[in-house]
Amino acid sequence: MLLPILLSSLWGCTTVQPWERGDLAKKEMAWDPDPMRSALRDHVYFSKEGSSGGASSGGGGCGCN
Repeated sequence: MLLPILLSSLWGCTTVQPWERGDLAKKEMAWDPDPMRSALRDHVYFSKEGSSGGASSGGGGCGCN
């Protein structure tokens, strides 16, 4: 049972050659391609959830505090 899982996880490993790194360094390949938009979205989400008590932060929901 453990052997097939181990073998399948090893097949996913590969070495990235230096000339291939340029493709992986593109903005589209980042986990978060637009960090400013993500930070604003998180701020709004946690402000709204803080007013209802969903994200364990206190506040009125406007994001002021």
